[in-house]
Amino acid sequence: MNKEEKNNYKTLSEENLGEVQIADEVVAIIAGLASMEVEGVSSMAGNATRELIAKLGMKSLSKGVKVDVLEGVVTVSLALNLKYGRNIKETTMKVQEKVKAAIENMTGLTVADINIRVAGVDMPEEN
Repeated sequence: MNKEEKNNYKTLSEENLGEVQIADEVVAIIAGLASMEVEGVSSMAGNATRELIAKLGMKSLSKGVKVDVLEGVVTVSLALNLKYGRNIKETTMKVQEKVKAAIENMTGLTVADINIRVAGVDMPEEN
C-alpha cells in the first residue's frame, strides 16, 4: 500500500460531537504492539525487534501486519517469529486474545479474525 492509498475508518460518537477517523496503520500498530507484549513472541516477521522499535519508532510495528476493515469489522493477519521452546498453540492463542482486546478497546471496531503465520523460530544466543 503506497502513501496515497491509506484508509481511514470513521467511528461516530453517541453524543454527535463529530466523527473520529482512525487510519488503518494505527490499527496495524495497535496489533503489532499487542502481539509483542505476549511472552514467547520474539519479533514481528517484518524484522521489528524490541531494540529496532526503540530506535526506529512505532511505524516498524506495522511490518508483518495486514489489516482489512470493512464496515467497522476488522480482519488482522500477523507474521511472527516466536522464541524457541515455546508452545506455538498457546502463544498464538494469547496473541489472538491480546490483539482482539487491544483493537476493540482502543478503537471500538469489532475484530472478526486474527490470522497468524509463524514465520520463524528464534534460537537463543549461545555465549
